Amino acid sequence: MDLDLKLASREINQILWNTDKTIATAESCTAGRIATIITAAPGSSTYYRGGLCCYAEEVKTNLLGVSAEVMEAQTPVCEDVVRQMVIGANRLFDTDYAVAVTGYAGPGGSPNGSVLVGTIWIAVGCEGNIVTRKLEEDNGRDQNLASATACAVRMLLDFLKENCPKHTEEASEGAATA
Repeated sequence: MDLDLKLASREINQILWNTDKTIATAESCTAGRIATIITAAPGSSTYYRGGLCCYAEEVKTNLLGVSAEVMEAQTPVCEDVVRQMVIGANRLFDTDYAVAVTGYAGPGGSPNGSVLVGTIWIAVGCEGNIVTRKLEEDNGRDQNLASATACAVRMLLDFLKENCPKHTEEASEGAATA
């Protein structure tokens, strides 16, 4: 794990500790890499409830409640699916927030060719407040996965900084006394 991700993990840890919020992950192409970073900091068991590696469409549908119709119409790699994965992970693990990823890291894209290799959707949030990002660069499987993981961790950190009230209050108080 590179230094930037270690630092992000510690900052995520501090925010979640201070706000008593919980988190889960639902990972398709990244297969647990994001969970590994979130849990790298000591004490992560107080806020990380669990994760699901959900490569198969049936897993997304049966465990996360992702619409089979949406996957059929739009492919499993689309914004609607990753949003539903966040909502499903929050429900499954009874958490405040979730991080979800679905994509084609390589070597192949969608069976019909409509979604190219390197297309990865990332979402962070909770029902009613989900932010998404689409990655579209194919730099080979390993780099695609590394980029998606790093992007997801940064998105989570940014989301927490913006949406955790106690964290925001403490940051404001610290700035006022400085």
